[in-house]
Amino acid sequence: MCCLFGLIDMELRFTGKEKSKLLHALASASETRGTDATGVAYDSGRNLHIYKKPIPGHKLNFYIRDNSRFAMGHTRMTTQGSARKNYNNHPFRGITQTGTFALAHNGVLDNDISLRKSLHLSRTRIETDSYIAVQLIVQKGILNFDSLRYMAELLEGSFTITVLGDDGDLYIVKGDNPFCLYFFPDCGLYLYASTEEILRQALRKIQVPLGKIRKVPVQCGEILRINQTGRLDRETFDDSKLFRSRYPRFLMNDPYCRSFPHAEKDTTHLDELKTVALAFGYSPEDIDLLAAQGFTADELEDLFYSGEI
Repeated sequence: MCCLFGLIDMELRFTGKEKSKLLHALASASETRGTDATGVAYDSGRNLHIYKKPIPGHKLNFYIRDNSRFAMGHTRMTTQGSARKNYNNHPFRGITQTGTFALAHNGVLDNDISLRKSLHLSRTRIETDSYIAVQLIVQKGILNFDSLRYMAELLEGSFTITVLGDDGDLYIVKGDNPFCLYFFPDCGLYLYASTEEILRQALRKIQVPLGKIRKVPVQCGEILRINQTGRLDRETFDDSKLFRSRYPRFLMNDPYCRSFPHAEKDTTHLDELKTVALAFGYSPEDIDLLAAQGFTADELEDLFYSGEI
């Protein structure tokens, strides 16, 4: 799967060069979840900048500004839409009546095409399933808890989404994909990544004393907002359409939503499983979604014939 990463320097204690080094360490560590493309969105006053390229995280040069409080990054493992077409890569820009925002998504959505048709959303050259999340927020005309709840409750599949607005707010829409948030009270810094191991690996690389760490919990079905002063606000959404809700709980046996390591693809074996999936009550699309979550073809076959899926 892809990886989300980023920082919030709420007291502006770090220079642009220092923040760029932090992001480079996070992006490099995030390559374990995707190397097809890397991107970052960051603020500068009321302006929002997005920079992305179809290259691994360690190869992207970060140039964050001294007055940037927020930086929101993404490393991509392609599932839909060629990474060579840079408009398919994250973060994506959205424009509403009240301003602009940037959005990054980790997960797989399986109803983007049907939503675009049923809601009569505009056609786009962007092929990535994630972009439907941008369109749903734009449809509401504003970035806030209500529009994010509307977006999250319409999506089917798996996701955790970060959204950065040009008004100085970062939103985390926590679905059934992993997310870990650290706060360093001694220096007024937040760091986040899709997994705690990625955060710890990045911290080992930078070797900068940041002081004590507080892990900030973010649970499935929750929307967390962090403003530029570091204040946290939380609301919830109905998570019944999430991937983990459609399959037995033993597959997702972590109350904070487990993610599965990406497995090597066995295309021929998966195609064979798709031909018999309907007999077990599942569609070929369900097989693709399970495979994207990290199940191997052998594991899926065992689950079919054991009656556990």
